[in-house]
Amino acid sequence: MSFFTQSENYIEYHNAGETLRIMAWGANSLRVVSVPSGPLDLSSSALKEQEPSHTQIQADEETATITNGKISALIDTRGWNSAAVVTFFNDKKEILLKEMDGGGALIRRARKFSPYIGGDYRLKVSFEANKDEKIYGMGQYQQDILDLKGCNIELAHRNSQASIPFYVSSKGYGFFWHNPAIGSVSFGKNVTEWRADSTKKMDYWITAGDTPAQIESQYSQVTGRAPMMPECGLGFWQCKLRYHNQEQVLSVAREYHRRGIPVDVFVVDYYHWPRCGDYRFDEHFFPDPKAMAEELRSYGMELMVSVWPQIDWRSENFKEMRQKGLLVQTEHGLNVQMDFQGNNVFYDATNPEAREYVWEKCRKNYRENGVKLFWLDEAEPEYTTYDYENYRYYAGSVMQQGNIYPREYARGFYEGQKAAGQEDVLNLVRCAWAGSQQYGALIWSGDIHSTYQDFRNQIVAGLQMGLSGIPWWTTDIGGFHGGNIYDKDFQELLIRWFQFGAFCPVMRLHGNRLPRTPLYKADGEETEGTGADNEIWSYGEENYQIMKKFIEIREMMRDYTRSLMAEAHETGAPVMRTMFYEFPEDLNTWELDTQYMYGPDILAAPIVEPHAFRRKVYLPEGSTWTNAHTGEILEGGQWIEAEASMDTLPVFLRDGRQEYLIKNI
Repeated sequence: MSFFTQSENYIEYHNAGETLRIMAWGANSLRVVSVPSGPLDLSSSALKEQEPSHTQIQADEETATITNGKISALIDTRGWNSAAVVTFFNDKKEILLKEMDGGGALIRRARKFSPYIGGDYRLKVSFEANKDEKIYGMGQYQQDILDLKGCNIELAHRNSQASIPFYVSSKGYGFFWHNPAIGSVSFGKNVTEWRADSTKKMDYWITAGDTPAQIESQYSQVTGRAPMMPECGLGFWQCKLRYHNQEQVLSVAREYHRRGIPVDVFVVDYYHWPRCGDYRFDEHFFPDPKAMAEELRSYGMELMVSVWPQIDWRSENFKEMRQKGLLVQTEHGLNVQMDFQGNNVFYDATNPEAREYVWEKCRKNYRENGVKLFWLDEAEPEYTTYDYENYRYYAGSVMQQGNIYPREYARGFYEGQKAAGQEDVLNLVRCAWAGSQQYGALIWSGDIHSTYQDFRNQIVAGLQMGLSGIPWWTTDIGGFHGGNIYDKDFQELLIRWFQFGAFCPVMRLHGNRLPRTPLYKADGEETEGTGADNEIWSYGEENYQIMKKFIEIREMMRDYTRSLMAEAHETGAPVMRTMFYEFPEDLNTWELDTQYMYGPDILAAPIVEPHAFRRKVYLPEGSTWTNAHTGEILEGGQWIEAEASMDTLPVFLRDGRQEYLIKNI
């Protein structure tokens, strides 16, 4: 008796109610789906349908093999039990990943479904650990650990945390946990264990490649690629918490224009509205937003406006949205999902009708007034308490579907903008899941603190996001919380962060600067206050000149940055790249976490310690490196001590490329 059935592009295993199917899914890739009983569920949360590919399938009574290009999978039912163990190989017959076996008398199960009353399951999937493996990606977590081997990771979104469960292995494969459920993963020394707290099936995707670049290309092919970055995304963005009226916005914009400092995007942050969920300017403070947008555009600046998914109980739209079922449901207790300037409930971005409703409000009140760019804040969404089990979406319980919310939030605006005839879409979003990149989503790293530790965390976060399929990424230059503009130590941190920002996919200055000033609505009600000034002239003449210099450097790199964005669009390549992405054969590069490549040509090594004016930098072998500050040419394959006074950072040009930067850094 055989356990297997097969078709042209898949092999299927059956035993004790379980159906396990392994399918060819994209170049050199396989998708693996299992249900413990009943019909197989092949619905997809993120993977796009692929053209059938030529596969080789062999099966006998106890084993079966499927091969798709560089990857193959063996299903082996031999052993103490016939629950089947799946092993993945590359085209050299080397093991890439292997499910944990039954362990003889231990009677373990690699695919363990633990039932809940009502029919769904808690899922645990276990793989053998490889002690020599290095693991990278998985989205954005606030830590400075680049190699995730040995880490425990929550599969859930929070403010400043974005769970994107795809990793790149030093063993030459990529793995995507194709499940938006709340859960966790442990990359242990003894076992790799994935957990979904509530689900209906097991679903993952695995790809083999000779280089990290090939792996990234294959992953982006099946989850979607970013569109071409609009021109306004390539330069400097001005932002603060918060410009609270029209005259303030225009006075700052006029001063940048008077000084001849190019600003591509000018951002108006939150609480420019009467109530959360009104989706319009408060006319008392922004009497003519259309004229404001037009004047900004005359200076070469595009206006970006913050949008929140929260609906205040007092909003003019709350009753209608509740009646139409457009809000996230609370399972138990008071229907307050965020306590912030009032009682708030989130709109349900997984509901197509809700996406259309919110976009229509924004189209009428913002887009028709000249706003083309949106800041989709609070995108996790940011529940006051992350009690995921207490909320339900149109798509299902948050426990099962929670991680798709930020992607659907971005999708609603992207589809609305496209339907309105907008060719180039660029929206700033505070979270992401697999596939967010295809909806013009620029992710930033959330409400982080103004410390050197947070600064180091952001470098790692940007590198991990690039490996996770998100090429458009940025951070609040200077951090969001805790920066006093009169504090010399903060000013130093800001300058070091600003230098890093010039070599980020997007260069955006933002922060809740101290000291803060309270603000009031027209009727005297207190509203969200404003932080201290955050323009580049707000920190003294010496700091102003340094920041102005790096805005000019960013402008010098405009053509180069545009080429990186084109590469991201065409191949899925990160803009901000780990060193090993460009130099995988140099084993030293797999350990480097505070230096990186800005595209293929520019090595950036920010100063990430207080009061430091030099740092160690590794120059990879196989290239020569030109010190952009001094013009000195150095051989690769060595560590050096790089000098960096306050007005510069270590930058090295690969084989002399991008030579216009020499002596300008």
